[in-house]
Amino acid sequence: MRGFLASSLASSIGVTCAAALVLPLAPPAVAASPSGANSGARPAPTAIRQAAQDSSAVPGSTQSLPLAPLTRDRAIGPAVPEQGLSRDHVRHFSLVGVVWNDPAVTLHGRVQVRTRAAGTGTWSGWQDLQTHNDDAADPDAAERASGHVRGSTAPLWVGDSDGVDVRVRAEGEHRTDDTARGARTVTAFTALPAGLRLELVDPGPQTAPRAVPPPAQSGIEADTADTADAPGDRGLGAESAESLTASAANAELAPLGAAEIPALDRAATESEQRTLRGAELMEVQRANPFIGPRPRIITRRGWGADESLRERGFVYTKKVKAAFVHHTASGNGYRCSQAASVIRGIYRYHVRSMGWRDIGYNFLVDKCGNIYEGRAGGVAKPVLGAHTLGFNTNSMGVAVLGTFGSAKPPAAVLKAIARLTAWKLGLYGANPRGKTYLKSGGGNLYRKGKNVRLNVISGHRDGFATDCPGRQLYSKLGTARTTAARYQGR
Repeated sequence: MRGFLASSLASSIGVTCAAALVLPLAPPAVAASPSGANSGARPAPTAIRQAAQDSSAVPGSTQSLPLAPLTRDRAIGPAVPEQGLSRDHVRHFSLVGVVWNDPAVTLHGRVQVRTRAAGTGTWSGWQDLQTHNDDAADPDAAERASGHVRGSTAPLWVGDSDGVDVRVRAEGEHRTDDTARGARTVTAFTALPAGLRLELVDPGPQTAPRAVPPPAQSGIEADTADTADAPGDRGLGAESAESLTASAANAELAPLGAAEIPALDRAATESEQRTLRGAELMEVQRANPFIGPRPRIITRRGWGADESLRERGFVYTKKVKAAFVHHTASGNGYRCSQAASVIRGIYRYHVRSMGWRDIGYNFLVDKCGNIYEGRAGGVAKPVLGAHTLGFNTNSMGVAVLGTFGSAKPPAAVLKAIARLTAWKLGLYGANPRGKTYLKSGGGNLYRKGKNVRLNVISGHRDGFATDCPGRQLYSKLGTARTTAARYQGR
């Protein structure tokens, strides 16, 4: 029966792929503030309990709260465009971000949040959200032109919380103003984007079997040994059609409904590909016979993806010529046992809050070196992502969970990037230490249509004016290229 399901679903993928291009995106979820949209009053305890009861049956949720102008005493300085809110009683959430109406508008300013830990009542210090979130679909992509996409900050993982403060302050620019009395310096402030909203994301409980992280390795933080009890397998009978279709996209690599795709050594990987791709692979291998061993990959079912959130069907490009490395800028304050929850939170934020068709990245890597399937469609296939504005075609996006501007990435992260790229790029004949050309889709550092020469393994900043993937991670990409080439046998 499993074989029949896998075969039937796999054969339907081509149909659903075409349908995906015309299906509308669901608009971002907008939930009412527990205390009222614009009220600063504290909600009654009964209202909080009712909200918790109402959301208890939902596997995850998003609270979307409109920001309001903040008052400022003009005696202490010029009026600064500021918006924010303060809520000391909201439904539990673990990930936070700010969105606005127009994805083409840049927020020039500073966004800060502080949150209250559920249970202890302890407030965090103020934390900055990265305002330039340019992991996005290309300008002319159907996904971006849906009319439901929003501008956004990067999301921040804060752990189980029940209170939040947020403030958004416009950026000031000093200018010289010539008057009859002489020149004077004035400060001009940019306008804040319209429709600012605070998104509080509860990733929901794990609803699928969880893959256990590998044993701790040297150079990895002590929390790598943390594990969580895997919930019971609900069985194939409880799976949705969307879940089965997503699983069938990997049916050639793992059983239907598997929580992970197991690692293979190089010989087994090459043998598998000869069986699956036959003459097509032989043509690639005659020109470039290097494929790295397949790494262990935790599937969408393994990290508990709610497949009903995303659009149905998949969209593909022709090949995978390059890999762009990102960091999620979501902070490093998660335990490796929480990585699946972090990914579920980012997934919900990308789809419900930002309006994308699915999570933007093709793969994600946690700080313990575990690799996760990202956007649905099959880990070995050229799935079109929304990760590097203008360069999503014929590339893949690999996002490391964390922020690596000043923090150094663990050795396990670099090894995982090298293993993943050696395998996936090798399937398409790409040399991790080489260069390639990608045509710009616009919206980045290059005009639309320009052929740009890039490293086969590039950082996000190579194609966009951004700090991503952080200075510390970016400086290690040379090591990842060399290691990936070695895994390919070069």
